[in-house]
Amino acid sequence: MKNKFSLLIATVALLLCNAGCKHNDQSDNTVTVSPEAGTSYKSGEQVTVKAHYPKEVKPDSVVYLLDSVKVGSLKDSTALTLKTDSMHLGPRIITAKVYQGGKSQEGSTNIVLLAAKAPVQYAYKVIKTYPHDTSCFTEGLVYQDGVLYESGGGYLKPPKDQEVTSQSSLRKVDLATGKVLKKVMLDSAVFGEGISIVGNKIVQLTYHEKVGYVYDKDTFNKLSTFVNNTGVEGWGMCFDGTKLYMDDSTNRIWFLDKDTYKQIGFIDVYDDKGPVSSINELEYIDGKIYANIWQTNNIIVIDPKTGAVLEKIDLTNLYPQDKRAPGADVLNGIAYDAAGKRIFMTGKKWPTLYQVEFLKK
Repeated sequence: MKNKFSLLIATVALLLCNAGCKHNDQSDNTVTVSPEAGTSYKSGEQVTVKAHYPKEVKPDSVVYLLDSVKVGSLKDSTALTLKTDSMHLGPRIITAKVYQGGKSQEGSTNIVLLAAKAPVQYAYKVIKTYPHDTSCFTEGLVYQDGVLYESGGGYLKPPKDQEVTSQSSLRKVDLATGKVLKKVMLDSAVFGEGISIVGNKIVQLTYHEKVGYVYDKDTFNKLSTFVNNTGVEGWGMCFDGTKLYMDDSTNRIWFLDKDTYKQIGFIDVYDDKGPVSSINELEYIDGKIYANIWQTNNIIVIDPKTGAVLEKIDLTNLYPQDKRAPGADVLNGIAYDAAGKRIFMTGKKWPTLYQVEFLKK
């Protein structure tokens, strides 16, 4: 028994030695990549990328990939220059694959790409005011053909972490009077969120329920539902005529197919300092995305190609906190009249809808 036990110990020791020797052999041939992981760059700056490997390695080629897409190939450790002006912002993974004799080794690093410059600061001017139904906890707002379409959120019997007790709804509203022309109520256990109009359909998100609704725009008859597993939660939504944009409480804006509502891409939203999170209600205006930032009085303007925050508007004095009626909540709701070039804004249970103009400071 003792001999068998000794044999077992020797075998284990041999296996550990082999594993250690193999590990050391790999370490001798480790490929590393510069710049250092986590290095930040501004959009437009060039990034110098270089693979580092032992002197005895004589590569046939060194292939570089950005987020798994090939961006260059060299014959040696010469540095590769990456242009960043058209890249999406946020974390980007850079990988170098060193090929020699039919085999390859690889190493990776990552950079964080920020907006090229600070957002341009804008002021606002109130052009006109309209009545707004204070029973609507506004989550989505769209203007089309002379009327507003509005999604209201809430649970009749809210979960412990929710305070909103109004029932979710979809509404058609007269702009001039604030009168609700048509309304459909959602199930009491569903919290309605952002909406968009696609052709003759209204698409509505829900908060935690991971389901979306599709209605006939004229009758409000529910045509279908869809599973929405994109993102963390369902928040804001807008439409550029080709694809839908959806946010989810983070700094990410997802692209959705306008017919299937499946994810087809995304951007991460960054300014010149870092990620901008809690992006809420969305509106697509003249090639840019306008977004409420939840729990703030700020609107940001986003480049939908890169995720860069281009502009910022502070609306603190639009409906000041100390003058808000009981029950009135945060700023939320942007709608655009493309024909009349009018921008409308309101908030959750606000008594007023504002037509505003944004002015550079």
